[in-house]
Amino acid sequence: MSRVYLDHNATTPLRAEARDAMIAAMDVVGNPSSVHAEGRAAKAIVERARAQIAEAVGGSGADVVFTSGATEAAALALAGRRLKAAPIEHDAVYAWVDPCLPVIDGAVQVDDPASSAVQLANSETGIVQDLPQGLAVSDITQGFGRVPFAFSWSGVELVFLSAHKFGGPKGVGALIFPQGTDIAPQIKGGGQEMGRRSGTENVIGIAGMGAAAAAAQDDLAAGKWDRVAKLRNILENAIEAAEKNTIFVGKGVDRLPNTSCFITPGWKGETQVMAMDLAGFAVSAGSACSSGKVKVSRVLGALGLDDDQAASALRVSLGLETTEDEVMRFVQAWSEKRARRRAA
Repeated sequence: MSRVYLDHNATTPLRAEARDAMIAAMDVVGNPSSVHAEGRAAKAIVERARAQIAEAVGGSGADVVFTSGATEAAALALAGRRLKAAPIEHDAVYAWVDPCLPVIDGAVQVDDPASSAVQLANSETGIVQDLPQGLAVSDITQGFGRVPFAFSWSGVELVFLSAHKFGGPKGVGALIFPQGTDIAPQIKGGGQEMGRRSGTENVIGIAGMGAAAAAAQDDLAAGKWDRVAKLRNILENAIEAAEKNTIFVGKGVDRLPNTSCFITPGWKGETQVMAMDLAGFAVSAGSACSSGKVKVSRVLGALGLDDDQAASALRVSLGLETTEDEVMRFVQAWSEKRARRRAA
């Protein structure tokens, strides 16, 4: 039987739209910084993608700077600033901030938005934040294309995202901000990307990111994630029926439609991941960036869970192509593994 991929928060399959755009870009030989016809053709691909991303995030008048991913974009946004944040932020943000903001029932408590960074949605739990107006920085990587967001009405000064989280290629991201904003470059050299990020642009990856961003927003507008949310609820109800002691993190608050983080006390998350992998299912014990590291999730700790509970968490993240049959196959396999463990 074919494997089932249920780890879309770690990375998503490449969209057909992105693949087509990337294949077309492969035939363009020019450097975007060159002034001849070949260079202008490459430049046109980059600028088209820039416009696609600006429109997709609801910031048609904003600047878009391409980077190697959300981690580099976070550094570009946060270096030289000492912003406040909550401990639930991704490591790419956590490394730059003062993690002093409290979290109550999953919601980050912000006292000074202009001096704070708050993620749109959490990769481990799926909990979605209500971003305050005037916020300095937001990591929209997990939420983009899955929940409504527009740069124009969010009131956030800078946002960033990564292509591979919404069906684009790995290794390309972007920082978005109002035109005229002073951004100090972290990578200096030839002055590409309006002097904010030097280095020849990844034309092929950028083309894929732009196409994926446009397609992701179309899917969100068409309500395609509503079906996924129903599948997530089916999964959780079935898991709860199989194991009454299961704790579903963030179930009572706004979450991403595809994400379920649940805790089975006494059964290590990493052990569950390995067991399900052998059974043919790709799931996670938390953020892919932290997977395999011997440490308890500080995200779950910030939500009030103790170390034993946090160590027993499993994250299942569905995609637009996930089927009910795949979900129920996962639940059956998980339930069988759980029953064997109880009987051992």
